[in-house]
Amino acid sequence: MKKAKITFDRDFQVSRIDRRIYGSFIEHLGRAVYGGIYEPDSPFADEQGFRRDTLELVRELRVPVVRYPGGNFVSGYKWEDGVGPREDRPRRIDLAWTVVETNEVGLNEFCDWAKKAGTEVMMAVNLGTRGPAEAMELLEYCNLDQGTALSELRKKHGYPAPHGIKLWCLGNEMDGPWQIGHKTAQEYGRVANETAKVMRDIDPDIELVACGSSGSDMPTFGEWEATVLDNCYDNVDYISMHRYYGDSERDPKSFLANSVDMDRFITDVANVCDYVKAKKHSDKTINISFDEWNVWYHSSEQDKKLKPWTRAPHQLEDVYDFQDALLVGSMLITLLRHADRVKIACLAQLVNVIAPIMTSDTGCWRQTIYYPYWLTGKYGRGIALRTLIEAPTVETKKYGQVSALDAVAVYNDEAEELVIFAVNKDLEEDLALSADLRQFAGFHVLEHVTIQDEDLYAVNTEKNPDRIVPESSGASAVENGTLKTVLKHKSWNMIRLAAK
Repeated sequence: MKKAKITFDRDFQVSRIDRRIYGSFIEHLGRAVYGGIYEPDSPFADEQGFRRDTLELVRELRVPVVRYPGGNFVSGYKWEDGVGPREDRPRRIDLAWTVVETNEVGLNEFCDWAKKAGTEVMMAVNLGTRGPAEAMELLEYCNLDQGTALSELRKKHGYPAPHGIKLWCLGNEMDGPWQIGHKTAQEYGRVANETAKVMRDIDPDIELVACGSSGSDMPTFGEWEATVLDNCYDNVDYISMHRYYGDSERDPKSFLANSVDMDRFITDVANVCDYVKAKKHSDKTINISFDEWNVWYHSSEQDKKLKPWTRAPHQLEDVYDFQDALLVGSMLITLLRHADRVKIACLAQLVNVIAPIMTSDTGCWRQTIYYPYWLTGKYGRGIALRTLIEAPTVETKKYGQVSALDAVAVYNDEAEELVIFAVNKDLEEDLALSADLRQFAGFHVLEHVTIQDEDLYAVNTEKNPDRIVPESSGASAVENGTLKTVLKHKSWNMIRLAAK
């Protein structure tokens, strides 16, 4: 059996993990809103029309923050269309996804849903077809208590208390030619800076995210971040990152190695941020909001057949398989390994649209990717430790030789637990893993949870929702201060240890 080793130390820390690294995303796209979180005619609907079954699974995930209302959708959105009496709200065409938006659910309803889901709202402002003035008005409506036109309008709409939204995205993917209101880096950097300034004048306590590149393969990547931050560095807190991966060529070795690309992407963006910091002689550090990340490719051909200008079509409904769960697990490990710079991250998206949760008229179920997202979010709390990996390699077409092992150790100082997340990407051979626990004397194994299957393409469906589920089947033990375990080939693993 091949051998691997991980090394970490209680005092060699990456960073305390910001809980918002386990965020998610709901866009007015496909059946994310209508049929996903809101379906008043469903037998599962509560008194406000929100699906109780979906809410239950979201609450189980303990999602700390949900980005809303987009995504590409926000670049043509008029927030005013979604407030006030429903019977007065207009039906609009949405050019981003060539559908009809009915505005049955808007800002206020989404804030109600977020409270029921136990999450916070990460709000995006439209900097595609709109600008600073409209962003000011939206913030006034959301966050000012009383005594102004828009705060009083919110009260008239039935919301006497302000929503108090503290996290705001300054537009979405403005580097993309597909984006409504696409801008050059200079154009966007200027409008982002001016928008940030006036929004901070209204509420100095908000946090602001500037648009970074929509992918590391964009021709403007790097230069975009440098130019944007050169304009707005002093007035924003984060730069965004977006990245999706697919396996249209059926090359699982390269697919599972995509965490290598994600790691490089984060490092490159952090380096550009620090370049601008040095250039400006600033004491301020810009951190990262990785507010769109996931696997996305399964639905591409199906979506080409959709008819335009319909309401809530079955759009971007990827059915995730076992290998997708492995990559999502590796991507979460990568985020944790960069917890010093990645403070916010959003799995895109949450329900029906490239999502861990799927719904139908008769119920909802957990997709394969639900489980690494759920368990990492539940137990990956506390301090990410610098984790050194010694492991065999896997040969891939896309990345050459890559480590067969992705891993990170997290120390939960409040619960006095040590948690190791690990993915064995070798498709054929198990790994005998060891870790020196001298810094954690007396710790013993609480559980070793695995997600493992021989069929990389196995999926969960409504009829068979438990095809891929976690199992407490791992064999781990501490012997003479050393953790010894076996990571099955193509498996996700979570090993929890605690002091006796």
